[in-house]
Amino acid sequence: MKKLINKPEDFVRESLEGMAVAHSDLIKVNYDPAFVYRADAPVQGKVAIISGGGSGHEPMHAGFVGRGMLDAACPGEVFTSPTPDQMLEAAKQVDGGAGILYIVKNYSGDVMNFEMATELAHAEGIRSLNILIDDDVAVKDSLYTQGRRGVGTTVLAEKICGAAAEQGYDLSQLANLCRRVNLHGRSMGIALTSCTTPGKGTPTFELDDRQIELGIGIHGEPGIERTNLKSVDEITEILTRSLIEDTAYTRIVREWDEDKGEWVDVELIDPPLVKGDRLLVFVNGMGGTPLSELYLVYRKLAEICQQQGLQIVRNLIGSYITSLEMQGCSITLLKLDDEMIRLWDAPVKTPSWRWGV
Repeated sequence: MKKLINKPEDFVRESLEGMAVAHSDLIKVNYDPAFVYRADAPVQGKVAIISGGGSGHEPMHAGFVGRGMLDAACPGEVFTSPTPDQMLEAAKQVDGGAGILYIVKNYSGDVMNFEMATELAHAEGIRSLNILIDDDVAVKDSLYTQGRRGVGTTVLAEKICGAAAEQGYDLSQLANLCRRVNLHGRSMGIALTSCTTPGKGTPTFELDDRQIELGIGIHGEPGIERTNLKSVDEITEILTRSLIEDTAYTRIVREWDEDKGEWVDVELIDPPLVKGDRLLVFVNGMGGTPLSELYLVYRKLAEICQQQGLQIVRNLIGSYITSLEMQGCSITLLKLDDEMIRLWDAPVKTPSWRWGV
């Protein structure tokens, strides 16, 4: 293992220390328990948005804390869920009196711990709601999840909902918006190489020089198929067709019912993509992929969307949700409406994402 680290056990804390020094005008860091929060928090009268997950996916989530996105982010150890006490203390720090929206990726540890944090927050008199992101079309279940994994749509939800919160949406409005973003987003990824966590020191899975892994997860989980290396056009075609042809997906998710004061099961159905839909297209690098290669993916992706009568009206290209140094990419398609477009274009100022300010 070759990494720019000191001791593996100090990796997350020292990374947070570096962020705090580099971006002291935008964020502050609490170390025990660990969470990153807006330097101007709490913003009175504003719903606070909190997300989090295992470290190793940077810049998500800590890099997206700031005006127009997250109020706080809770980093766990590498590829390990943060704990409920991190989430609760973050909520106390950023609560401006209008409640907390937790945006939660569908991984078993994240789901369980954010549910516990929600219950603890309610016990402290802080209104909070959880919305689950489960947009990965590659798997309906995995070692980490019950149902689809939460991947690229998480980033888009944090941007869109962050803008809405900045504009004064209340907690119920934000929850409905986040749920809609999730339902209209779909993602799939591919790995050219594995990745190595600092604590383990060896690759999470093995690929030889002529193999690729289709449908990988962001924790280095193997995908749905291991196949021979293909051209970028062939790989893009596989990913894009899988997204476009994905049929309506029905699942049951648990959400907190404020009126009943308990968790309830909610049935959700993804709408299929149809000709004429407007899309936000997100081509994401997994950590070790040059930007030039991501543009090759986008080139072919745009061609396929045009052939299918799908309109790309916004795009995002770069490494925003990574898996350490993994080489590979993911594609996310998000069906947009006028409200989402307006919120996507709104100003944002975080350590890793800035426009309009």
